Amino acid sequence: MKRIALVVMAGFLALGSVPTYAADMGGKDECLLISKNCKNEVDSIQQKIAKLQGEINKGGKVYTADELKKLHEKLKEANDILDDLNKPGH
Repeated sequence: MKRIALVVMAGFLALGSVPTYAADMGGKDECLLISKNCKNEVDSIQQKIAKLQGEINKGGKVYTADELKKLHEKLKEANDILDDLNKPGH
């Protein structure tokens, strides 16, 4: 189980947890939203959660309802991974 969690975490981090240039989409964070315009740096899960929460807080002024739904789903996924990694025995 520990190995699976580590593989999932590594894949999750590799797919979209790197910094972005939010100004490129009128304040939208393309890296968090669609894994575009990402640098080669990797954030921790905690940093990704904080970024997702910050983007969600921008709300409908910046994001469409569908985009906000995607951000909420990504936040839930990140929190689930963090919870799994924090379980005893990992």
